[in-house]
Amino acid sequence: MLTIFSAPVVAHKLSDSYLFLQENTDGLTLRWDIALRDLEKAIGLDGNRDQKITWSEVKQKQKEIVAYALSRMQVKRGGSDCLLKPESIQFERHSDGGYVVLRNSLVCEVNGPALYLNYRLLFEIDPTHRGVLLDQRKGKNRGPYVLSPDENSLDLGDQSSGRPRMFYNSIREGIWHIWVGYDHILFIITLLLPAVFYFSKRRWQAVNKLKPALLDLFKVVTAFTLAHSITLSLAVLEIISLPVRFIETAIAVSIIIVALNNLKPIFTRARWSLAFMFGLLHGFGFANVLIDLSLPTQSLATALLGFNLGVELGQLAIIIALFPLAFLVRRTGFYQLVIFKGGSIVAAAVAVFWVVERLA
Repeated sequence: MLTIFSAPVVAHKLSDSYLFLQENTDGLTLRWDIALRDLEKAIGLDGNRDQKITWSEVKQKQKEIVAYALSRMQVKRGGSDCLLKPESIQFERHSDGGYVVLRNSLVCEVNGPALYLNYRLLFEIDPTHRGVLLDQRKGKNRGPYVLSPDENSLDLGDQSSGRPRMFYNSIREGIWHIWVGYDHILFIITLLLPAVFYFSKRRWQAVNKLKPALLDLFKVVTAFTLAHSITLSLAVLEIISLPVRFIETAIAVSIIIVALNNLKPIFTRARWSLAFMFGLLHGFGFANVLIDLSLPTQSLATALLGFNLGVELGQLAIIIALFPLAFLVRRTGFYQLVIFKGGSIVAAAVAVFWVVERLA
């Protein structure tokens, strides 16, 4: 039997489902892509518990999958409920693994452009889960709209169209993905720990003034930003494609190398080169959410620019929160021994665990 999913899953990718609202001569349709790993958590697909899911096992659970999903989605038009009528269940591979594709027709008693959606999939299991919706009616692309436990309702009318809304939503998605991308955050923190030091007489020493620390920070952050912006764009435009498991493992390895460089420095004056080199890897890690939306060419530039800006804003918030504190306590034994050395050791240990997990 064909295995379409096996555990353990690559750990970095967030839990997302993808919804595509479309309209054709037969009426409205809603395509809904849900990750097999999420359905396994919600209702259990692995009948023989061999940590592999076959298409046969999915088909055996088809009624439960449809019932579970549709019970967590409500669509209204003009104040009246629309009927979500399942048409087919299929399989599709996304950048992070296998997904079940539910194709549904929408039967609404009331006509009109405005639709109201209420989304509740997986929130009781995983509060970090997000539904990402693209409204493709009338040949346009509105969105992506992000549905979360705090904002699980969406009012879709003509006023929701346009590039400004797509740009804004893409910024939000970029901020969210950097803040819950724990390996990206750990890499940034580990990279910033020596920003308040300079290397002299074979050891790190606290800087005397703010200016050299800010200059080092600027070089490192600029190099990292430029690098991941390049590969994010190349990946989303499908110019370069690398296996997700390789990228996620390499990201974990990048944390180990940066942490070891803190403890046994090789790159001291040119830490920006380390940031640039590994920033190229991290850009591929950021790209998955936009790749899986399959945006048309005319919408890619807007979504890509907004998402990248969101990533930078999220990254900037982390830096603003951490750097001033690090500078203030840079001379203390607590920072030099516990935060810098101890933090680097912990970062390396966590990253080693991620490498083992992602290679398993």
